[in-house]
Amino acid sequence: MQRSSHIQRLAPNYIFAQIKIRVDAYLKEHPDGRKLISLALGDTTHPLPESISNELSDAALKLATDAGYKGYNPLIGLDAFRASISENIYHGLLAADEITISDGIKPDLARFALLSGGKQRVAIQDPSYPVYLETSQLVGDEVILLPATKENGFFPDWCSLKGPHLLFLCSPNNPTGVAATKQQLQKIVDHARKEGMLILFDAAYQAYVTDPSIPTSIFEIEGAKSCAIEWGSFSKSAGFSGLRLGWCAMSKELRYSTGESILTDWKRVLHSSLNGVSYLSQIGGIKALSEEGQRDLQQIVKGYLDNARLIKEALTKKGIQSYGGIHTPFIWADFSPKTSWEAFDELLTKYQIVTTPGVGFGSAGEGFIRFSALGKPHDLLDALHRLSTA
Repeated sequence: MQRSSHIQRLAPNYIFAQIKIRVDAYLKEHPDGRKLISLALGDTTHPLPESISNELSDAALKLATDAGYKGYNPLIGLDAFRASISENIYHGLLAADEITISDGIKPDLARFALLSGGKQRVAIQDPSYPVYLETSQLVGDEVILLPATKENGFFPDWCSLKGPHLLFLCSPNNPTGVAATKQQLQKIVDHARKEGMLILFDAAYQAYVTDPSIPTSIFEIEGAKSCAIEWGSFSKSAGFSGLRLGWCAMSKELRYSTGESILTDWKRVLHSSLNGVSYLSQIGGIKALSEEGQRDLQQIVKGYLDNARLIKEALTKKGIQSYGGIHTPFIWADFSPKTSWEAFDELLTKYQIVTTPGVGFGSAGEGFIRFSALGKPHDLLDALHRLSTA
């Protein structure tokens, strides 16, 4: 076969692969050095609460019985799980048959690229989650990057765009940690409807919103049903990064410019690219959305947000301006005039702390470092002690 010209548009290595290369080189030079502490990856570390693990265990045991065995699941997800998402996350704004279950946001974005067919005009915030850019590049989209900087409050002028576009929005945002206000989102929705744009809304961190005035879903915004698709995930709220569980939500009102249903086509793509999501994962998701599960998860999320507060306080004491860490588990720290990789190397070699260079999320992230608050508390306290004493 011939190599796709589109894959040649990708960076040679994903940002975390680049980090691993540098960390491995450091460890080779310092085999007996102090233990490295990672504040880089966005992976959760808190164990599953017993309420969920017990539910998973019980369901697994039932699979070993004639009465309890399950084969293939419904391709768009268990009815009970979709109904629970409709009730507990969207509070009836979206019906169960407007929600599809997936193995996470990243694979769903790849499936959406199949649906869109490529050669679309796509607008993406710079810096942003790299998968937005890379899935767009893989199908030959025309990508427009909108810088999100200190000067614009890390919220670019989406309304400067004219004509049909796909808009990738993430709020609360990774990596900057900024959460969009209702007024900001309303302005974008109004503009999208006027210009015939489609908003692709990443709500992976909605469980971290602590201010009731901050929207946790694009569908809280008037008019969004006719111009938006939303993705959610249990990775950062319920610790399902290994179990793999997410969802996509879109209204039956959502139409192509030619009038056909986007939801109908989306379900058709799923039938060709997904054999359903693990039954056990979905049983765990149902429990996570129960009253007991939500109490447990709120405590876990609170712990991560407490970590974020401690990181911000430690950076402030060192005279480093930081953003985020209030509605997300990520802190966006300004190390300029150092470059991102210079700051990364200093944190690695001087403090033995691994972080994520901001430039890995886009050129506008140059000079920034992303800290993750998703680590274990004792490791975090050790890392902050190193920062405060060195």
